[in-house]
Amino acid sequence: QVQLVESGGGLVQAGGSLRLSCTASGHTFTTAAMGWFRQAPGKEREFVSGTRWSGDNTYNADDADSVKGRFSISRDNANRVSLQMNNLKPEDTAVYYCSAVERWTAWYGSGMDYWGKGTLVTVSS
Repeated sequence: QVQLVESGGGLVQAGGSLRLSCTASGHTFTTAAMGWFRQAPGKEREFVSGTRWSGDNTYNADDADSVKGRFSISRDNANRVSLQMNNLKPEDTAVYYCSAVERWTAWYGSGMDYWGKGTLVTVSS
């Protein structure tokens, strides 16, 4: 089992920045990818950004079109990934969830094995 804990959410004005972090514990050696999803009120959960690796090699990050050029995911160490969010927009307001998977095939919610409890990001206009 892998436990994920997010941090860094909060309230920010449009155009501002936030940095989210996700720390994994437990059997983290089984994970092959970690990513961020978000769910806005009344909307379905959607993929935001993710990173994959094999051993010591980290592959290029994947980003949703809606956040390309504004968000950047990084693998800080073996057990933590961060999401740098710049030029935030009101439509970025959502609960952001960290997720991890043992065998990555694609970035879709039902394919992920582990989830954090989420952290709220609110962007005011």
